[in-house]
Amino acid sequence: MKKMWRKHFLLALAFLWWLVAAQAYGQQQPAAPAEPDNAVQPYRLDFAFNEIEDGKIINTRHYSLNLTPDGSNEVKIGTRVPVAVSSTTTESSGASSPNAYQYIDTGTNISARLERLGTHVEMRLTVDAQVSSIDKIEGQPSLLPVIRQMKFNAWRTLLVLGKPIVIGTVDDPNSKKQFQLEVTATKLR
Repeated sequence: MKKMWRKHFLLALAFLWWLVAAQAYGQQQPAAPAEPDNAVQPYRLDFAFNEIEDGKIINTRHYSLNLTPDGSNEVKIGTRVPVAVSSTTTESSGASSPNAYQYIDTGTNISARLERLGTHVEMRLTVDAQVSSIDKIEGQPSLLPVIRQMKFNAWRTLLVLGKPIVIGTVDDPNSKKQFQLEVTATKLR
């Protein structure tokens, strides 16, 4: 009986020694840092503004911006165009010349906002894009420019990484062309 008791005692002692050694080894290994739920995840949004004729892309303008979830950013590029708002006529020649101007902004404005969904894995994208340009019409005085404008709004679109998302497509009322705005999102980290 003493031999059996001694055998069980030695087995129990060996088991306890193994548990203590395993616990000490586990404490020596550094734990991988856990990523907090509110960690900043930067994204790059690549916008392509495509001009399409007969189903083929004939021109593309590219715009990019970086942003983080629950944040917004914008890109603007354009020209301030002077437009005459009044003129005076000279008595001797009868010609009129502008004497007061108002400036109109034309170009491309894109603003974007990312929102986290409840799981923090999925994101929603909100885009507001405006594209305007001066349309030169033959025979019309330059004092009366025609401004062409397109506006795209996409509210809370589910963000898909690495694949182009079409924000909107519009037909040009003066030609057989279409204009399309698409965005491709890339996670930076």
